[in-house]
Amino acid sequence: MNDTKTDPADPAAQPAPRLVIDLAAIQRNFAALQRLAPTARTGAVVKANAYGLGASRVIPALADAGCRTFYVAHTAEGREAREALAGREAEIFVFNGFWPAELESLRAARLFPVINDLHQLQQLRDLAPDLPCAIHFDTGMNRLGLGPNAAQTLLDSPDWLTGLDVRQIMSHLACSHEPAHPLNGRQLERFAAVRARLPGIPASFANSGGAMLASRYHFDILRPGLALYGGHPAPGQANPFEPSVRIEAPVLQVRRIAAGDCAGYGAIFTATHDMQVATVATGYADGLVRACGDGGYGRIGGVKVPIIGRISMDLTTVDLSQVSGPVEPGDWVSFLGEDVEPMAQAARTITYEFLVRLGQRFQRTYLPGMPAAK
Repeated sequence: MNDTKTDPADPAAQPAPRLVIDLAAIQRNFAALQRLAPTARTGAVVKANAYGLGASRVIPALADAGCRTFYVAHTAEGREAREALAGREAEIFVFNGFWPAELESLRAARLFPVINDLHQLQQLRDLAPDLPCAIHFDTGMNRLGLGPNAAQTLLDSPDWLTGLDVRQIMSHLACSHEPAHPLNGRQLERFAAVRARLPGIPASFANSGGAMLASRYHFDILRPGLALYGGHPAPGQANPFEPSVRIEAPVLQVRRIAAGDCAGYGAIFTATHDMQVATVATGYADGLVRACGDGGYGRIGGVKVPIIGRISMDLTTVDLSQVSGPVEPGDWVSFLGEDVEPMAQAARTITYEFLVRLGQRFQRTYLPGMPAAK
């Protein structure tokens, strides 16, 4: 059924699942974000190994597309990002703050800590006032960043920033995936008030969902993650971003089961009619979340094949009832791709979690991106 297959008769054939990452699609998503916010520049959140897709390959592709600002969670991720850039100039910001024990690593890899409280800011002033940084203002998410009292102390005392190289101020939207949520407006008002007190510093506010809000949310620098990788940051609206990743796994065995037969652990699926099913070489050890067995599906030749029974560690069973032609061992079944959002919904989770859980066992195949413009 598929254009390509693993031939079981080929001694070199391997019945192993693969993860296909489309670097050109990620680059096109970067360009789409730039079109959404033409007055801002677009950065890229590449933490958690570029959301599980492989930072060492994704970061150079984004740099080729023109990205010059990257964000990571940890200093170790920042070092990997700097290595992936292979000498190309870019700013790399580390969300988890300034920790004196990491100062040597920050300097060596030219990483910029994101300051989350006044204690960190004082340590930076004392130990490394020349180290570029960003300052995070918490405007309502209550996760990281200077809260209202700390922010007021900083804004009322300009000496806090004297002599420091502050490259960005930022905040993070909690509900950008819900455009009508009232917290969006309250956070915008609070961040705009901070920006008015620090007018000479570039401001970053919009995550992927924020990029799809009104232009007043965009400020100077977008900070998208999910949208780059094809996830939909604003359910209910048209998705302007392309899927960039899919699982492809070979069929290992095809069999017929009779009405009344069960399939999988726990016998939670019972056939109501005679049917043909296929066992596929991928499972929750690869990141195909176990919970998405209830309502999840793959595709063969574009045709949906519902998952039946429980997903196992290495195996998944699919229903072939809607496939018109023959299916044989070695034929490929694809998962995610254009279906990543409904698959996440079936698993009762979010696309972010689905992506970062994609396992390292996959053979990773990268479709090439577009080269950097001369």
